[in-house]
Formats: sequence, structure tokens, C-alpha cells
Amino acid sequence: MDTQREGKFERILDGAINAFAESGFHQCPVSRIAQLAGVAEGTIYLYFKNKEEVLIRIFQERMGAFTAKMRLELAREETIEAHLRTIVRTHFSYMEQNRSLAIVTQLELRQSNPRIRLAISGPLLEYYHLIEGVIKQGIEHEEVPQTDLRVARQMIFGALDAATTDWVMARNPWTLVSGVEPMVTLFEGALRLNRPN
Repeated sequence: MDTQREGKFERILDGAINAFAESGFHQCPVSRIAQLAGVAEGTIYLYFKNKEEVLIRIFQERMGAFTAKMRLELAREETIEAHLRTIVRTHFSYMEQNRSLAIVTQLELRQSNPRIRLAISGPLLEYYHLIEGVIKQGIEHEEVPQTDLRVARQMIFGALDAATTDWVMARNPWTLVSGVEPMVTLFEGALRLNRPN
């Protein structure tokens, strides 16, 4: 994709994120996405077949960028404690810096049809694998007792997801990143973390 096309593609995604956060996916007309993106309505159909594909690509592109950022951050750390803190901090700070995207991922995607949920499963599975990889490494380094990887991942992702949804739905949102240390402490206790000497 050339630079000009890529720029329009990104503007459409950004416009759609803001439009979906503003009025909801189902109520949002394509004309509002075009208006916020600064393009003609017909231009959107040069890039996407329909509004559903826009929603799918939002998640694929933004979640792909999020997991790539997470992977880079995790590569800088060695202990499971540092890895857990990185997961929580990266998740919370990314959502806080991208509130409209958080609204779309936490509220709008949950109401989508099964075809859309299937199409977005790839980036979500990649995030699950990152979390499971951290727990597995903790077990291998004897920082965490043997545990069920899937259950541990469900606990971690579920807690982060629920905290983000609470934050999105709050009338007076607090600073999401203020929950990093309490959440890390909770995970360390649940995983029965052993700190290396």
C-alpha cells in the first residue's frame, strides 16, 4: 500500500474508532466515519466492503500493534514479576491513551455477530499466547509453582479486561494506570510467586 493510500486507510480507521465510540457500531452511519476521517463516503468503500469489515480491521490493526508493543516490552525483562508488571502496565496505559478504542473493544465488539468475533480471534489468541508464555517461563525458572496455563491466563486476562470495562463504563473515570501495582500484587499472590534469591 503506498503512503497516500496507507494514510487514508489509517484516517478511516481512526475516524471509525471515534465514530463507533461516539454513537455505537450499530447506530453509526458510514457517513459519520467519512466525516471524521475527512474523506468522501464513497472512499471508504474503496478500502472496505462494509462497516463490519471496518470494525474487524480496527481490531486486527490496533490489537496487532498492541501485541507487538507488548512483545517488545516483555523482551526487555527477565523475571516473571517484571513480566507481569509489563503486561498490566502496557495493557492499562494503552487503553488509557486510546479511550475511544477501549470503548470499541470493550463494548462494541462484544455485541457483534459471531462472524466478526471469529475474524478478530487471531490477535486475541496472540495476546493469550503472550500471557501463557510468561507463566510458562515462570514455571520453568521455578518462580511459579506448576499451574494450569490456561486457567492462569484466564485469570490475568479476565482481571485486566474487567478492570478496563469498569473504567470505560465509569461516569467519572479514574486513572487506569493507578491500578497497575494492586493488580500485579494480586497476580503475584494468586500465582504464588517465588522471587529468585
